[in-house]
Amino acid sequence: MLICDKNGMLNIIGGGLAGSEAAWQAAKRGIDICLWEMRPEKTTLAHQTGNLAELVCSNSLGSDLFDRAGGLLKSELRMMNSLIMTCADETRIPAGGALAVARDEFSLAVTRKLEGHPRITIKREEVECLPESPCIVATGPLTSSTLASAIADLIGEDYLYFYDALAPIVRADSINMDVAFRASRYGRGDRDEGDYINCPLSESEYHTLVHELKGAERIKLRSFEEEDPNFFETCLPVEEIASRGDASLAFGPLRPVGLVNPHTGSRPYAVVQLRQDDAAGLLYNMVGFQTNITWPEQRRIFRLIPGLEEAEFVRLGQMHRNTFINAPVVLLQTMQFRNREDLLFAGQIAGIEGYVGNAGTGLLAGINAANLLRGKPLWILPETTMLGALCAYICSADPASFQPMKANFGLLPPPDPYIRSKRQRYRHYADRSIQDLTAYMESVAGGIS
Repeated sequence: MLICDKNGMLNIIGGGLAGSEAAWQAAKRGIDICLWEMRPEKTTLAHQTGNLAELVCSNSLGSDLFDRAGGLLKSELRMMNSLIMTCADETRIPAGGALAVARDEFSLAVTRKLEGHPRITIKREEVECLPESPCIVATGPLTSSTLASAIADLIGEDYLYFYDALAPIVRADSINMDVAFRASRYGRGDRDEGDYINCPLSESEYHTLVHELKGAERIKLRSFEEEDPNFFETCLPVEEIASRGDASLAFGPLRPVGLVNPHTGSRPYAVVQLRQDDAAGLLYNMVGFQTNITWPEQRRIFRLIPGLEEAEFVRLGQMHRNTFINAPVVLLQTMQFRNREDLLFAGQIAGIEGYVGNAGTGLLAGINAANLLRGKPLWILPETTMLGALCAYICSADPASFQPMKANFGLLPPPDPYIRSKRQRYRHYADRSIQDLTAYMESVAGGIS
């Protein structure tokens, strides 16, 4: 493998959401890009295709409501002409107040736009070492062991890790709609009948499911992983949630609030929601059912759920190890490595959780790498913006307990005077962010070009 080292060229390692966004942002600022993606020559346990920006877990990018943290972050990225947001908007499918995309159509749209850009060269090879020329590392949570070792040698710090898990995907025509029903919580959504398929559970059915999940056979971890299975709290396996208390699922992913079963006219005791996964509406993923249960046990247990008695599983769940650097020790808010200005990190490996946050740090890294090569000022976004707050957090958190962070209003400085109403406070955060980001781009960053 020969790293591109032409003067003025930027190497970007990793063609996921962060790397794809970084390549687009730098290329449109006049920088020649060599984008390295090892798939399909070398794949991972989680990926299914060789497309760039493939979504390996949920097909939902989270809330698209302006006064929600995730929705605000999306608004910020749209303001900054994000490639990922453009492609997501082009391939969105009904999902209530969330932004969900047709999985394959989305990644194909990103791939085609990058392949069609005259300044971007895509190399389908594994990168085994860090180049000495300008580079963005955006290899994501499934960084190859060879490159991970090279990064670890460079930063001089031990890697942290957590486990992420994929949820099963079910064929829609195998769901028993005489039992299941369509609805969105509180009637939100694009379809009159609701965007989600809901499988209602009675109290006894719920407790049977919890019992089976707690006793299910799990895929055995490797010996060195088994000693410290450091689960990430916002993406826990469903069996791990069940093990924390019999009511945990009923107050978590199986909560029935905002839903009425039209077959009975009453609210279920608990409900399993399934969200559309493809543009044609043929596939649905089980919301919150990421798991490390063995595949035979998944088929047996999940078919105990009313409506899924004869479910055809297109993909069963699995859990994989994700790796990220100790960002508070090694990164600046510009996404630069502290000891080398022309080396930047972006995405999950930088300690950002969530699809849109990953794309956002890719956007910032791409802009800053391009500005560095052009001799222009680097961007440090206001900490009153969601992306700016995320970048500030990962660079200033306690290194001893650092875990990836996703967009949330708790990262933003509180309003002065303090607003007690949560709804009004969140709206204040959103309005303030857009105002400050607009002013920043106009006065400091010179616009979005």
